[in-house]
Amino acid sequence: MATVELLFSAQPEHVRTARLVAAAVARRAGVDEAVLDEVRLAVGEACSRAVGLHRSNGVTTPVRVVLTEEEKSFSIAVGDEVPGAGVAAADAVGVPGSRDAAPAEDFDDADGEDEMGLAVIRGLVDDVEVSAGEEGGTIRMSWPANPDAPLA
Repeated sequence: MATVELLFSAQPEHVRTARLVAAAVARRAGVDEAVLDEVRLAVGEACSRAVGLHRSNGVTTPVRVVLTEEEKSFSIAVGDEVPGAGVAAADAVGVPGSRDAAPAEDFDDADGEDEMGLAVIRGLVDDVEVSAGEEGGTIRMSWPANPDAPLA
């Protein structure tokens, strides 16, 4: 199992770099070429969401992206360090995940954007898990991969 970990400061200009790295690692892992645009878009949405959460909550720690190549799958986990963020949005779009953070009424209008971003991710990726807790939240996405496929 090969893993690439990317940490970047919560600046919107770094989201593009995360998308490029994700696409390159996905291609190397054997993700079908036709799916790479979906990988890029989903990672862009997840990273933009994490950047927005960090900036709006004054969190100065980096956004974490972990890309993992397994035998027959490729997964990406995008993590923020905002306690309890995204729980109401995850529930609203029906994304499975833990719900051990603040109740929905504790969230403000920024959750509308959060819900939309998670809905976009859900539309792009079949296998999505959203979790949130005291240490922050994670969006975990995975795609089938064929590591033996020739690189284009």
